[in-house]
Amino acid sequence: MKTTEKAIYHLPGLFEFYELYRIFLPLFREHREYFYEWCDIGSIYGSPSDCLWGGGRVGFGENNYREVVELMKEFNISSRLTFSNSLLKEEHLSDKKCNLLCQIFENSSKVKNGIIIYSDLLLEYIKNRYPEFYFVSSTTKVITDWKDFIDETNRKDFLYIVPDFRFNRKYDLLDSLTPEQMKKVEFLCNECCWFKCKDRKKCYENVSRKNLGEKCPDHQCKAPDSNYGYVFSKAMKNPGFIGVEDIKNKYLPMGFTNFKIEGRSLGSALILEFLLYYMTKPEFQLEVREKIYLDSTLDLF
Repeated sequence: MKTTEKAIYHLPGLFEFYELYRIFLPLFREHREYFYEWCDIGSIYGSPSDCLWGGGRVGFGENNYREVVELMKEFNISSRLTFSNSLLKEEHLSDKKCNLLCQIFENSSKVKNGIIIYSDLLLEYIKNRYPEFYFVSSTTKVITDWKDFIDETNRKDFLYIVPDFRFNRKYDLLDSLTPEQMKKVEFLCNECCWFKCKDRKKCYENVSRKNLGEKCPDHQCKAPDSNYGYVFSKAMKNPGFIGVEDIKNKYLPMGFTNFKIEGRSLGSALILEFLLYYMTKPEFQLEVREKIYLDSTLDLF
């Protein structure tokens, strides 16, 4: 079944991988023939280091905020601030760094910028103080009940909802969504987390505590082979993995167009592999890799 719809990718590392995107985005624009015609970039998401409102993963980007803004503005790509901390309280709302980020990004380009969010407290605060943002319901909520997911999808506050990756292949349930609901769903494609994990929410809460500056031990993952960290080949074997052929031949014909690529806590070299796999035609992957590797200003490792 063919479709005229485009897959819109939401890529990781707004701050974390600025240097990689500074090279990749001009390549994507100037050599569009290298890349699949049926896909495009909808947004790049992330948060800088020491970001109190951050969650999901600990951000490590240190780039000047203005540089990030200018890059996204040049390529007309939406910036998404990842503010998915699940443990925020009233006293955290006045954080200067996070409010400054909102001030800088709220009206920084012609395209709307977004906030990936968990906390309803923070949602109401940003809606009132910085009304030009759109909102994305974070997968860190770990909503695993279908009725709860439907309720989340129907919330008018959110332009997009990222479901738990274990819903990715529930085709009978996904096919029951209305066209309006389908437009809001943004699938997490390349999750490496153990499919049977029952501690996913605790893992995210541990990151939230660290971002709040709390001293706490690292979350001890109980998944098999967790000591190896993220491995793309392993993620490809995950029951929730969504590959290129799945997107092109299954999800797009069903009416789903938004796909999120995980990877903020990983290295630039692995992010490049995601960009090659999901966006680059096989016959041009080596050429794209070489053009980026040979840029002497980029440290990929």
